[in-house]
Amino acid sequence: MAVLLVRQSAAAQQAGSPNVLDWKAPATLSTYLLQQMHAQYAPRAAELDRAAQSATGAAAYRDSVRARFRLVLGPLPARTPLRAQVTGKLARDQYRIEKIIYESQPNHHVTANLYVPAGKGKKPGVLLFCGHEQEAKATASYQKTAILFAQHGFVVLVIDPISQGERMQLTDAAGKPLARGGTTEHTLLNANAALLGHTTPAEQLWDNARGLDYLFTRAEVDTARIGCLGNSGGATQTAYFMGFEPRVKVAALCSYVASGERNLELTGPADGCVQLPGAGRARLDLADWPIMFAPKPLLMLAGRYDFVDYTQIEAATAETRLIYTALAKPEQLSLFTYDDGHGISQPKREAAVTWFRQWFYGDATPIQEGALATLSEQELRCTKTGQVNTAFRKEVTLAQMHQAEAQRLAARRANYKPEALVAQVRQQLQMPAGASAPLVTVAHLDTLQRVGFTWQKLILRREGEPPLPALLALPPGGAPPSKVLLWLPDAGKASVLDSAAQLQAYLRQGTAVLLADLRGLGETTDPAAFNDPKYYNREYRNAQLALHLGRPLLAQRAIDIITLTAFLRNESRLQDVPVEMRASGRAVAPALHAAVLAPAITRVAMEQQPRSYQEQLAQPTAKDAYSEVLPGVLQRYDLPDLQQALGSRLVLP
Repeated sequence: MAVLLVRQSAAAQQAGSPNVLDWKAPATLSTYLLQQMHAQYAPRAAELDRAAQSATGAAAYRDSVRARFRLVLGPLPARTPLRAQVTGKLARDQYRIEKIIYESQPNHHVTANLYVPAGKGKKPGVLLFCGHEQEAKATASYQKTAILFAQHGFVVLVIDPISQGERMQLTDAAGKPLARGGTTEHTLLNANAALLGHTTPAEQLWDNARGLDYLFTRAEVDTARIGCLGNSGGATQTAYFMGFEPRVKVAALCSYVASGERNLELTGPADGCVQLPGAGRARLDLADWPIMFAPKPLLMLAGRYDFVDYTQIEAATAETRLIYTALAKPEQLSLFTYDDGHGISQPKREAAVTWFRQWFYGDATPIQEGALATLSEQELRCTKTGQVNTAFRKEVTLAQMHQAEAQRLAARRANYKPEALVAQVRQQLQMPAGASAPLVTVAHLDTLQRVGFTWQKLILRREGEPPLPALLALPPGGAPPSKVLLWLPDAGKASVLDSAAQLQAYLRQGTAVLLADLRGLGETTDPAAFNDPKYYNREYRNAQLALHLGRPLLAQRAIDIITLTAFLRNESRLQDVPVEMRASGRAVAPALHAAVLAPAITRVAMEQQPRSYQEQLAQPTAKDAYSEVLPGVLQRYDLPDLQQALGSRLVLP
């Protein structure tokens, strides 16, 4: 362990400002995370080029992508009885609509509409996955898509996704939603699923897989001819599903969007139902999900003026085509572009039905859509009340499933001895045991006069990590400090500089004070403009980017604390004095983890009681959940386990 001292000119510093960094500090963390993401994806282009040189290489790449996807997707439930029921039928010219309810898991109901063509004989089956419109299966464009397919000889199942249509998950006893909409629900549920080592995309995929199981029970369906398609968020569902489910033979993606390298850089993370923690570490990009389907017939439907970047769709199609060509099936991939925007408009619907007719009926005659009459959301309802949560007395929501699994895990978890818990924490934070202590360089800038004391401005740097701004004050009179306080405020170091009485008391009692901003806090707080309030997280962009990398924000902040303690251990005036730590807000959980790993921290004071992960699952609409997500953490420990391990070292309010 070593510290290198670097002295910089303070010309660019504002003498009266507590800020330390002399650049646009709020961009620091997002810039760092994007650089890390680009580094993860850097090998992918060469891998894809090599794969495209032969059919063997292309198949190996496709199979590798499938395996990596299956890993980040997370576990899936066991198959249980569907207990399917038809709750109503609506007769129409050329087809009928049946109202279907099935259980994808025990007492977890899925609502769907089944469009059945008139006439005898088995017909191809199609799953239609809905985008993020709140009315889901009742959305006019999805109704028209299903009708057009039914008119041309397809049995179509249109499924309500979780948190849409009749399937809101976070509601009160009267069925009123507790969150601000379906995409907010998706996002909150995915944060909680992650704590268990699960993902909401997997939970959604399972509903769809059981929908396919239901189609297989229908006498009207030719089970050898199964296809799927979706629009927007439904296209992402389709992309995940078609690479997972071998029974799907033909597919189409409309207004396709998923978290990929360029997408994350241009627009940032999207809704929780499309986010897969660790996808960046697995080098899974936008084209990799279509590649999983190769070389089966796949149609990409795009609007040239879609808010989903059309250039990305072209690039993803070109990458996918490399694999289709190497597998000698280039004609089985096609891109249809229309001069419109987002959504499955009439020209795209016509192209989709034509594509499915070509591969399932051997008929490529262009389809033309006539006037199609749609129904109201209420007319298409499958439940009596309009929500499964109020229609079924024993309905089990995803939030309830998450809580129940957390309780099972808590009952199974071993009571770790301190050294065993340390090992678990290291594994969870990806900090290998026996690693060499960090090399920290220190830039000493100018000084700041505040609360009657002189504060030295510092920038601490550690290779591979973003710089940390800090302020250091020593006790008056030049006497050696009796101890040092590492203070980590949620709102940043500037927020406590006006706490004159507290700071003066510490310093006059002989305590040195190091105020520091962990990454993303204080000076490096991400601007609110980049964090949509619908996600209930003030640092959603950076938290999701960190999860995409496979390096959760909490783990990164724990690294920052280790860096700060390394600095203290090697600062000549402080290296032999005890270290105490004080933390608030989003710094609390990182401080707990770091203290377990750093016994040199003699005392840890929390300004509020840490919330356990089990409490978080019981309060799924709470704000800022992603700031503290560690995927799979409840398989190892909960925050109270860390508190217990710290024993008398921990001071709570």
